[in-house]
Amino acid sequence: MLKDDLLRTYELVDGGRLKKVLGCYRTPGCHAVVTYRFGQWLSQKNIFTRILLEPFYLLQYHRMRSKWGIEIPRAADIGPGLYIGHNGGIVISSQVKAGKNLSISQGVTIGVSGKGIKRGVPVIGDNVYIAPGAKVFGKIFVGSNVSIGANAVVNQDVPDNSVAVISPGIVIFKKNPS
Repeated sequence: MLKDDLLRTYELVDGGRLKKVLGCYRTPGCHAVVTYRFGQWLSQKNIFTRILLEPFYLLQYHRMRSKWGIEIPRAADIGPGLYIGHNGGIVISSQVKAGKNLSISQGVTIGVSGKGIKRGVPVIGDNVYIAPGAKVFGKIFVGSNVSIGANAVVNQDVPDNSVAVISPGIVIFKKNPS
């Protein structure tokens, strides 16, 4: 999965191979994705490997949160192709489930909301773009091929092939799937 994540950033950097590699290396989003995937990998290893490498993961995770403002717990279930365009103010719940090719901008929150049986986190489909400042929360389903606009507050289901904007994330039109 890490390869798919890094390839998304690599493909978006202009220039030759060396410039693309350096561009990925300098991108905080790549560092955050590497830390997230390392944490997932580490959680599946035996106890001795975890004891040995856990301090390194915790140090990197703390650095990711404090230096770049990106909080993605390793327990979050995000498919391959995760792309973080800009750093700062990104918070994702550890209970989130998201499909492949999720693109996240700065200031995005994906989290828990509700009470009783309505309490929960979003389930996000494939090929979803979440623009700067958007908040997606609650026990909702965000379909595939969805774009969520800047500063939108989404707390209700969003169907496939849609664009959600404004507060509270009203679907204004469905995209043509072709």
